[in-house]
Amino acid sequence: MTATSTNRRPTRGRKLIIAGLVVVGLLVAADFGLAAAGEYQVAQKMRAKFQLADDPTVRINGFPFIFQALAGDYRDIEIAATGVPVRDALRDVEIRANLRHTRIGLSDLLAGNTRNGRIDQVTGSVKIKSRDLNRLVNSVTPFSDMAIEPDNRPAATPTPTPVNPDPTKAAVKLSGSTTVAGRKIRLAAYGTVALVGGQVAVSVSDVELDDTSLAGLTEALGVVKQALSVTIDPGALPFTVTPTAVRVESGALTVEGTVNDIPLDEG
Repeated sequence: MTATSTNRRPTRGRKLIIAGLVVVGLLVAADFGLAAAGEYQVAQKMRAKFQLADDPTVRINGFPFIFQALAGDYRDIEIAATGVPVRDALRDVEIRANLRHTRIGLSDLLAGNTRNGRIDQVTGSVKIKSRDLNRLVNSVTPFSDMAIEPDNRPAATPTPTPVNPDPTKAAVKLSGSTTVAGRKIRLAAYGTVALVGGQVAVSVSDVELDDTSLAGLTEALGVVKQALSVTIDPGALPFTVTPTAVRVESGALTVEGTVNDIPLDEG
């Protein structure tokens, strides 16, 4: 074997590897470009459907996209919009929807023609943030620095944990600063949130002051309980999903529900 032939083989091998990498890179780029085009069309449709000021964020999960497109079955499409106003009460609602197995042809998707599209299952949610709750509470008594958290006290956590807990109720802790009897105080309020007729009912049963020397204000805290016990209309869930559960998260109350087998153009 000559030195010349020995040197040629690695060179030819390297060229083949580089060519293969270039082809793979082009295919990946094309796949992402096609997915982006599909996401844009979905975003346009959802913007009109939800009557949003801006395009929502849309992500078609799963790689490669082309395999889903050829099958006309998109396994998971995530849609999210923030800063959505609901009537005059809420101004910063976050809307989310997960569309599982959206069935529509690629040509129809890219053309924005969703009339024949169907979805196997939609999970929709509306998130009410602490700033909106703070704004509602201020109609009764001025409040600031409103915080929402799950109530993790042992008294609020049944033992043993129920096998099938009620999804329409959850324990909540609300905290912030307000003025009672002319004194600025910081407090923590404990209670429940419940889903009642599609609305979120907040009920406060216990209020604790951070400063124990202010115990004499206990009787005056009734106005605080009244202010924090509010009923919130979160508006309609995406895709006419019926709300079936409420959750307490750090910074928000979330209403959610699931619906099966609906048209993609469902309101």
